[in-house]
Amino acid sequence: MSSGPRCAGCAEPAVSPRLLPCLHSLCAPCLQRLGPLGQAGRASALSVLCPVCDAEVALPAGGTGHLTPDYLSLGRGGAAAGCDLCADGAAARRCLTCDARLCLFCCQAHRRQKKTASHVVTELEDAKECSQAGRPLFCPCHPTEELRLFCEQCDQPVCRDCVADGHRQHPYDSTGNVIHRHGDALRELLKTTQKHVGALQRALRLIDDTGSAVRRRAEAMATEIDLFTNGYVAAIEEHRDRLLKQLEDLTVQKENLLQLQKAQLQQLLLDMRTGVDFTEHLLMSGSDLEILLTKGVVASRLATLNGTAYSTHPSVDDRIQFSPHDRAGQCHGYEVFGAILNQVVDPSRCTLHGEDLHSTRQNRLTGFTLLCNDTMGKRIAQGGEAVRVTITHKDKRGCAVKPTVCDNGDGTYHISYSPEDPGLYAVCIYVKGQHVQGSPFTLMVKAKLREHQGVFHCCTFCSSGGQKAARCACGGTMPGGYQGCGHGHKGHPGCPHWSCCGQVKESSECLGDTSQRSLLRTVAL
Repeated sequence: MSSGPRCAGCAEPAVSPRLLPCLHSLCAPCLQRLGPLGQAGRASALSVLCPVCDAEVALPAGGTGHLTPDYLSLGRGGAAAGCDLCADGAAARRCLTCDARLCLFCCQAHRRQKKTASHVVTELEDAKECSQAGRPLFCPCHPTEELRLFCEQCDQPVCRDCVADGHRQHPYDSTGNVIHRHGDALRELLKTTQKHVGALQRALRLIDDTGSAVRRRAEAMATEIDLFTNGYVAAIEEHRDRLLKQLEDLTVQKENLLQLQKAQLQQLLLDMRTGVDFTEHLLMSGSDLEILLTKGVVASRLATLNGTAYSTHPSVDDRIQFSPHDRAGQCHGYEVFGAILNQVVDPSRCTLHGEDLHSTRQNRLTGFTLLCNDTMGKRIAQGGEAVRVTITHKDKRGCAVKPTVCDNGDGTYHISYSPEDPGLYAVCIYVKGQHVQGSPFTLMVKAKLREHQGVFHCCTFCSSGGQKAARCACGGTMPGGYQGCGHGHKGHPGCPHWSCCGQVKESSECLGDTSQRSLLRTVAL
């Protein structure tokens, strides 16, 4: 006997099923048993835990009664609906005259009886036809009117009385005219979600491979540690046991981090699959009106899932190093060697240092230093990291600077470069494929330093030998017809300066106008 659709929460026949924001359908009794998580008296903040996926979902302001009905389950039990007459067989025909679903046996009896022999009986072709044929959906505000129109302003199906009443002057159209646009929007969201599902599946496979690599590496380290400690007696055996315990703790720590990331990705994948399966079922089996009535909650859920950030790279790597030459202290009076290096570089804690980090000159060899730190911010004492640096011009496509990375062997790396073109550059520094702290950053490359064409002097009077016509870019003059500056007179900078531009710093760039060089120079000494 066909029992119809069942509730996902209690597995009983669904009674007035409604959709939670996570796209799981619950019957009315299950919805009544859900305990609120929000504060009492604040309907807008009310939320519940879905008993199917254990997700915290927010309820509408009116509570569970205002959730979207599960129109795919209402009025039918899926593609294999039951016979309306005997309730034993699966429906295979529909009587258009008395609006009843009939199994093959009841269909034959229907045609043999005088009262029903003239009735028109048609085939039930598919699930979508089963849901549409003779099953109109009526307006909750006007129970005698079918929902045949769609209010564009309110984004919901309405009837003719709604258009003349509460939706007056609102733009509207028939459901058949708008279903294509809204259905296409859901299909685009579905495609995006399906892409995320594929990426999550690949990420989970990569995590499994990395977990296996961690375990294989740990086993290899255990073998190496055993070979190293077999030559010792009691003290060395105790030291070996300590090393193995430390290795196991480190391995468990890495595996726990991978399992945590895996669990998070699996939950996200499960949520996305739920959204994909429901949306595919809605688009394939739902009527036009059912799609329009359900598309709001579906689109909201898919958009939320698509906006969830996740990493497709494992949170840890399989690098575990054992150094047999490191001193490990004493054990029972014996000095022992051998230590597990469990420092792991954390790109987010690596720092950049250097005076010319953000500004330099054209064709000038310059650089900066990268300091690698672990997850606790402690300095890494060894080299060997995969450091990658890119320096590209922001305005000139294809213009890039090829840097040189020098591994100092102590956890520091010196990056040197010489830019040929001035302008703004984007500098990216990666460790283990991830940006370090402060990366990417902008580098300003200025043009070549302009050399001074004048004289760096104390005053024009002294440097010119007392000539009255000698001028200086500082603008100072002297009484008695002298056109240049002198000691202590008004306009003099008060310290040695360049005659061509007035700059008081000897090792500076000339800012003077070279076209008036004859006026800015003093007589050469």
